[in-house]
Amino acid sequence: MMAGFGHGTRRYPRSRGRTWSRTGPDRATLGIIGVICAIAGFFVLGIILGPVAIVCGWLAMGRTWSGGSRAWPALVAFVLGASDTLLAIIWLVGAATPGSGLF
Repeated sequence: MMAGFGHGTRRYPRSRGRTWSRTGPDRATLGIIGVICAIAGFFVLGIILGPVAIVCGWLAMGRTWSGGSRAWPALVAFVLGASDTLLAIIWLVGAATPGSGLF
């Protein structure tokens, strides 16, 4: 009667060792989302989509630069998001200078 006591995890081997939370998106999804935001940021709302791409890329890299060979979408999202943000800031500063056609 007590022979099966304590061996309940033997039937479900996948339940052992799962210590991470599966509530949020995984790294590959964040990298792809970052790349999409970076590419869309070149056309519309670069000042918003650029930092979103940077954050998605940084989180997809695991908040470290040593992501390995499978983290290329994250690196692309980070670099394109940074250039997107820089171009949007340059455009905003150039549009706000005196004599640029606003007055």
